[in-house]
Amino acid sequence: MPLPRPHHQDVLLASSALLGGTLLWSLGLYTQPGQELLPSWAALVPLVVIAVQELFRRVLPMTGLLVGTLALIADQFTVGSLVTVLLYTDVIYAAVVYGPDRAARRIPLVAGLITVASTFTLLALTQNPEGLFLGVIIGLVTLGPATTGAMIRNHRDAAEAARLRAEQIALLAEMDRVQAVTAERGRMARELHDMVANHLSAIAIHSTAALSLGDPATTQNALGVIRENSVAGLTEMRRLIGLLRESGGDTEPAAAPTLAGLTALVAQARTNGTASGLSFTLNDRRPPGESLTTPVEMAAYRIVQESLTNALKHAAPGEVRITLTQAGETALTVRVESPLGDQKGPRAPGSGAGLVGMRERVALLGGELETGPVPGPPDGPAKIWCVRAVLPVPDDKEPPA
Repeated sequence: MPLPRPHHQDVLLASSALLGGTLLWSLGLYTQPGQELLPSWAALVPLVVIAVQELFRRVLPMTGLLVGTLALIADQFTVGSLVTVLLYTDVIYAAVVYGPDRAARRIPLVAGLITVASTFTLLALTQNPEGLFLGVIIGLVTLGPATTGAMIRNHRDAAEAARLRAEQIALLAEMDRVQAVTAERGRMARELHDMVANHLSAIAIHSTAALSLGDPATTQNALGVIRENSVAGLTEMRRLIGLLRESGGDTEPAAAPTLAGLTALVAQARTNGTASGLSFTLNDRRPPGESLTTPVEMAAYRIVQESLTNALKHAAPGEVRITLTQAGETALTVRVESPLGDQKGPRAPGSGAGLVGMRERVALLGGELETGPVPGPPDGPAKIWCVRAVLPVPDDKEPPA
């Protein structure tokens, strides 16, 4: 396995230390000038070893600590080099800063124990203050760099943790932004579909009738309905565009549709459903003067609107019944029944987005939605298509206007 490439700062440190130590040796500046066990040049061997291991202080810190300790011990049997001792302090510092977490916790503790033990041992052997002075030097060589390295590592770990927290916060903020944008796009899609689909369906039905029938009176009536729905659809589209363009909130937003507008909505459906043989009946069984929160009333209005649109597209000739009931102050029930069968008149295509929009509206309020064919009443068709929505009514109802 090839050795990792040394950092350029470590190369500079090792080179400078080696040159400086060699210069001090050549000038005869030793830490133990009276040492005669080995020739003076032997002090260069530990110096070269510890300087070479400095090249890998970042990538092999624990190996460097072992080699540096052996080099420092060997230096004690020579005339000694001050640079060797200084490099050993950096070896301890690098082991704490760049080594594993376990070593970073243990090295300062071991250095402290060595300092205390050496101090008391030297005091006991020398019986004079010189032992205390030597203990302080040992502390400066071992405990000092270990403590400094621990402080630097703690600051570095804290900065890394703060960076990770900032990244997590930014990620959560981006997720919230994406969810908000997605929810807003879904709301806009529901509003656009509910406001315009009813008018476009009527336009499609009556334009097909105008093209397929040769009766001038029927054609004239169909064109009138087409124009009426085109103008209404354009008005609704402009209202939605105006809401989207609002930036500072200086203009008052258009009022959201409420259940009070169902009478006009049903009257419009009667006009649009004439060509298909449909009639519409609204039966509001709620207590008089009862007012609901804006989200509930808006959802109920849109569900009725979408159900009437689907009836214009798919229902067989007959009566479409809209029933509103409210069980005390707990829930509002919206029920729309339309004849199920083959439609004789022109038919407008459907995309299924309306049912999806109704489900989303009911889900946002925590309600229930049921759609599908059910047996018809005794005096009506055998099967009907029923849309039944149960919308919870919160306690904080809006006061009557």
